Amino acid sequence: MEQNYSRILVPLDGSVQAELALKKAVDVAQRNHAHIDLLNVLRINHYGFYASGAMPGGVIHELAEDAQSYLNSLVETTSAATGFKDMDIHVRFGNPKTVISHEFVQDHHDDLIMLGATGLSAMARVVEGSVTAYVSRMAKVDVFVVRTNEQGEPIDAKRAAAKNAEQPKLS
Repeated sequence: MEQNYSRILVPLDGSVQAELALKKAVDVAQRNHAHIDLLNVLRINHYGFYASGAMPGGVIHELAEDAQSYLNSLVETTSAATGFKDMDIHVRFGNPKTVISHEFVQDHHDDLIMLGATGLSAMARVVEGSVTAYVSRMAKVDVFVVRTNEQGEPIDAKRAAAKNAEQPKLS
């Protein structure tokens, strides 16, 4: 039985693994004539509280603009490299685990989630838990976890972690 997908969600956090998931999602989307939703989830509670107990609106606005710029640049480079243009960008606030696995797919009717095996450091995974593990367990749609590079070889975890450490985090 062949499975066809019409809407693919690709959560992106600036990590090497997430961007590799986007590359593979484009291949799947082209074969299925599917749409891709690129999503960045901002966890504003991770940035601490100010004296008033809340983050100023200007800071939140700047974080959202940075996330939109990042996603727009991915759309531009992906479109230029592949010719694929059926992509929309989305920025949401909240817990990435629940936004990705429950809220977003319900709102946008995505039938496949493609995400990187991990975008967090080992310590962050211990403290926060893995978003990928949660999504793969809890989502009510198919989840494709990208663990290999474009040549089908396992991702070098140490190299990816070093590259991820060099990149600014968006969520």
